[in-house]
Formats: sequence, C-alpha cells, structure tokens
Amino acid sequence: MNIKQRILTTLSVLVFFSIVYSNTAFAHCDTVDGPVVNSARVALENGDITPILKWVKPEKEGEIAKAFQKTVSMRQKGPEVKEFADTYFFETLVRIHREGEGAPYTGLKPGDSVDAAVAMADQALEDGKIDKLVSVLTNAMANGIRERFQHTRDAQSRADSSVKEGREFVESYVMFTHYVEGLHGLIKGGAAHHGGDAGH
Repeated sequence: MNIKQRILTTLSVLVFFSIVYSNTAFAHCDTVDGPVVNSARVALENGDITPILKWVKPEKEGEIAKAFQKTVSMRQKGPEVKEFADTYFFETLVRIHREGEGAPYTGLKPGDSVDAAVAMADQALEDGKIDKLVSVLTNAMANGIRERFQHTRDAQSRADSSVKEGREFVESYVMFTHYVEGLHGLIKGGAAHHGGDAGH
C-alpha cells in the first residue's frame, strides 16, 4: 500500500469517527428504522404532526403539514393504501430533512445498513447508559494509535539503513501523525456536521 492509499484509508477512518462523534442522532436519518422515520410513525399513529417538525427547517413546515394531512387521509382507505401512504410520507420527510442539512436524498435505506457503532449510540440513548459505547470506541482509537505507533517505531529503527527503509519510515510517520492529528481535531470539536459529508 503506497502513501496515497494509506492516507485515503486513514481519512476514511476519520470520516467514520466524525460521523459517530459529531451527531449520532442524525447519522442514519435515511433508514427505515432511524429516528426521523420513527418520529413519523408516532406522529401518524397519533394524528399529531408535532413530533416530526423538529426534523425540518421552519420554512418547510407548510410542505410537511400538507403531506402529513394527505397521508392521514389516505390511511383511512385500507391496509394497502395505508402502507403506500406511509412510505410516501416517510420518503417526503426524509428528503426534506436531508435537503435542510445540505445532504442529497438517495432513498430510504434498510435498517441493517446502519453502522454498528451508530446502533450502539442509539441503544445508549435509549438505555441511558453510555459506558459500553465509550469503551468500544475508546478501545478502537487506542488500538489504532498503538498499532501505528509501533509500526512507525519499527520503521524508524531502520530508517537510516537505506533510502528504501527511510522512505518506508516517512510513510509510516505521515500515517501515524495524520491519524493522531485527525483524532485530536475531532476531540476538540472540529468535526463537521454530517450534512457536509457527501458520503453520508
């Protein structure tokens, strides 16, 4: 793996952490069992739009209200129409929510597309217990740091034996320092909101 590939790999890892740390509640807003759709289910069952308005910008409330009333009306026409109407509303709500966040809408995703860490974050919010999530992510970061550190130290010990060994050390050094710098930036709160991540 050359230095460019290694940097891209590191950046992909950092994007993962930025998604998890920046806002776990929004990280899977386009899945069928994510928080946006779950709010919509509650709102439709209760006939109350209030729980879903938090997911859209104020200027979009009218559009959502219109779609909500249309859906509530269609749901009275039988099970098949109800399922169709619900799906229509879920898609409308998620699309408008993502537009408000500056992210593209590419359709509703299945629940199993949610990253395991994000699922753990949701579970932590539901249980009111954060220790497991903290432990898993802390261990993952610690292991990442230790592995890159050891690889760089090993390469450093051979760095002056040849140009090839020296360049291998430089590659390892760049990977190690970029990884640490990226994590430090996230810890300081520098992670961007998910809406700015095209790969969300």
